[in-house]
Amino acid sequence: MKKILSVSGALLLLLGAVSATAPAAVAQPSPSANWHAEKACADVPAGSASCFALKYVDDSTNAGQAHGGQAKPASSTPPATGKTPADIQSAYNITGLQSGGRTVAVVDAYGYPNLERDLGVYRSQFGLPACTVSNGCLTIMDQNGGNKLPRFNSGWADETSLDVDAISAACPDCKILVVQATTASLTNLGTAVSTAAKQPGVAAISNSYGGGDSADSSYGAYYNHPGIAVTASTGDNGYTGSSYPASSSYVTAVGGTSLVKNSSSRGWGESAWSGSGSGCSSVNAALPAAATFGTGCSKRASADVSAVADPQTGLAVYAPSSSTTSSWAQYGGTSLSSPLIAAMYALSGNTGSSSALANSLPYTNSGHFNDVASGSTGTCSTSQWCLSGTGWDGPTGVGTPNGVAGL
Repeated sequence: MKKILSVSGALLLLLGAVSATAPAAVAQPSPSANWHAEKACADVPAGSASCFALKYVDDSTNAGQAHGGQAKPASSTPPATGKTPADIQSAYNITGLQSGGRTVAVVDAYGYPNLERDLGVYRSQFGLPACTVSNGCLTIMDQNGGNKLPRFNSGWADETSLDVDAISAACPDCKILVVQATTASLTNLGTAVSTAAKQPGVAAISNSYGGGDSADSSYGAYYNHPGIAVTASTGDNGYTGSSYPASSSYVTAVGGTSLVKNSSSRGWGESAWSGSGSGCSSVNAALPAAATFGTGCSKRASADVSAVADPQTGLAVYAPSSSTTSSWAQYGGTSLSSPLIAAMYALSGNTGSSSALANSLPYTNSGHFNDVASGSTGTCSTSQWCLSGTGWDGPTGVGTPNGVAGL
């Protein structure tokens, strides 16, 4: 299969087969060799977080409108290679499931003035029910719960569009709460998480961002919300160590896969996406529920679960191309897998009455996941930290959801 580039431009490993015994995957439509994944958000200093959204772009000199040496295709229709809501629901055995109107919260930084408009375009394209401020489905607030929304930032707006479209794809009847932090500092983003947790009806909170490994003693209180599933992306740089808040002991750390149609009874195959963040925290406590899963980490291991994240097999998204205009493109990164898992937690309804952290559920219900047994995120001294195999592994955790009984 074709090689793709990581966010840093380093050559990633070849994507592995779904498994040694799985039916051969049906080939995806192949863009030219000039296509690669581009980061939506810039790297940031310690104490702040970068979003993990990756846009699939073409950098050939004669393709589209050049931007900094790279062309960014803008389309009035969804890309043919992009996953649709029907694809997501089929792949994870959630077709026809409903949440009963539970709320999934998205925490992002900065503002996105055309969020409601663009979400309407996405949902209309795929025949999903309208989700607007006026009908009570969509709520947008600042990090303190007010309406002083922060300034526009194009990269984080791309992230927000990916988040809300992913939630819509997995859970069309979920309500969506977007809480916008003033900046991408971990303090402001954490404040936004705490605000989201206080809102009535919130079943899950998705965090598609991260920085370096940080201590729960500094930021953990923002993410410690028993009864609410708090998900966080493990990052897009492969086996490079932990990313916070995914390395927090209070969240469900979500890794990523490559998802393709195949001839199996499931109809889909998955391998670990080579960019999926994996590793061991150096500061935060191991999850008690993971004690018998052979993580090889003395402290917190990532990931717990996974879903599609490979930009080459990513989601069709309607996202801003400027502060005023928007278009269709294909997005991935663990920024895609985190809101998908959050939406599936909301579909399950298993967390609301529990005093336990939601990250224990995948381990106690691991039989309800598709075991992802191939693919690699790099080179590591302990094989399961970067190599997918039977059972738990760093790139994909216990696997991807097969329905929502495991969440």
